[in-house]
Amino acid sequence: MRTQATAVLLAIFVLAGFSATAELQNVVVGGQITVEGDYWGKTIETRNDLRWGAGSVARRPVGWGPGSGVFSWTAFDDTDSWSQITQRTRLHVKAGFTDNVSAFIELESVDTWGEDFRSNYVTGVDARGASVDDVEVYQAYVDLDELFGQPLRVRIGRQELSFGNGWLLGTNESAPIPFAWGLSYDALRLTYAVDAFSVDAFWAKLQESGPVEEDGDVDLYGIYGSYYPSDDIVLDAYWLLVRDGRAIQDTNLGFFGEWVEDWLGVDDYDVTNLHTVGIRAAGEWRQFDFDAEAAYQFGDAGQVGGIFIPIGYGDDDADFDSWGLDVELGYTFDTRWQPRVYGGYAYLQGEDNRDISFWDWLNPFYMPTASVSFNRLFSDRCYSQILDASDLSNLHIFTLGMEAAPTDKLWVGLVASYFLADEVFDAPAHLDLGYFLGQSWRIPLAPNWSFWTSNNDDEIGWEVGLDAAYAYSEDLEFGVGWYHFFTGGGAYDGSFISSNGLDFAGGRNDDDADYVYWYVEVGF
Repeated sequence: MRTQATAVLLAIFVLAGFSATAELQNVVVGGQITVEGDYWGKTIETRNDLRWGAGSVARRPVGWGPGSGVFSWTAFDDTDSWSQITQRTRLHVKAGFTDNVSAFIELESVDTWGEDFRSNYVTGVDARGASVDDVEVYQAYVDLDELFGQPLRVRIGRQELSFGNGWLLGTNESAPIPFAWGLSYDALRLTYAVDAFSVDAFWAKLQESGPVEEDGDVDLYGIYGSYYPSDDIVLDAYWLLVRDGRAIQDTNLGFFGEWVEDWLGVDDYDVTNLHTVGIRAAGEWRQFDFDAEAAYQFGDAGQVGGIFIPIGYGDDDADFDSWGLDVELGYTFDTRWQPRVYGGYAYLQGEDNRDISFWDWLNPFYMPTASVSFNRLFSDRCYSQILDASDLSNLHIFTLGMEAAPTDKLWVGLVASYFLADEVFDAPAHLDLGYFLGQSWRIPLAPNWSFWTSNNDDEIGWEVGLDAAYAYSEDLEFGVGWYHFFTGGGAYDGSFISSNGLDFAGGRNDDDADYVYWYVEVGF
């Protein structure tokens, strides 16, 4: 922490030295207003609903602590629908100074319609608004360009960090707006850019523990390099590190008890170090376009292992060890409407060690094994408008789509995606009597014999979507869309595919689901 603080102070002094004589030259004011209505039918539980009781998964490391059952956030049942209208308002000011110094400040407010109305129509009493959660400083940073006469830029302050196509590091704005709040980082970023290549190095503070823990912060480090062999192609390589120094403790037994735990080798979690190394190639060739990215993750996963506590201790040997892949290939026809067809495949490696053997079930000293899937980090990629809040993992995803521009102002798109679980959850052995009386009747055959399991289906289902956007003017755009999800057996049975493979998604029923949205957006 001292090294990081020294680096920040040095950067501030450098900026201060270069900007002390800078004079204000120009000020630009702008912003954006987005209003979006969203409706999910037969999709989302109004609460996390129990799928398997604690006895049915006793001693199994499901990831929710000792004595916990298995809960799901998906319903696929006609009793659960949800709709809301959300408004995101952004206002920014950019000030340019001499000596290549500039500053940027952006404020935002994200609100659900109906949250801040000030009058009670029943009593007629009006009150001031409760505005504690309205306006936030979304970005506020200083730029210093051409540092020391070189093509080097220093940016310090709260800022967006988006690289490549935002697959692992983006602004989280592609999901439906109730889940896409935007993402900014308190960071220091150095950029060296020339015509042939660019290199970015950055450090961001994700959580500051202050005096609570000497080494209890969460930090993000990264180096991202891009090479441009031609005007139409880019080759990227990167390394990212999330270091989480927060302490994890299963028990607090006093001096002697802690000494015994150390001797036994339990309750001894390493600092979490999530390393991600990846490569990417993207560009255009004739009428083809392509974007392919692969990443491998490794390192200690103490923060994940610490939640897999079926009895008394979690997995203090948990590691990140998984692959991710995202590929898309498109072709644009040189005809009227400029139709483009494309296909894609994504592999988000999963791990599910939530079953136990008969001997594990008998063993009083059984130690759990965590399930650590590919971590999407801070993704700006949304694979499903119904299932994905930029956190899906443990999946194979196949995509086919087509888009066209019938006029200069109108764009339409059609997309179909197929979802297949990589590693399925083994449900307790049970008899499925189907769905009636508002409930799914899954009857465990031996509620306390948690070692007896049956494999769930790996076919999550198909999603088909239709989107349209109309540019009324250069500044004003309208959009609508409809997505339909055809549930597969895996959507009903369920697997751990949400929250980077740590949350369960399994329906109470197997009804198909729908998502409908509309939006209006103006920028100025």
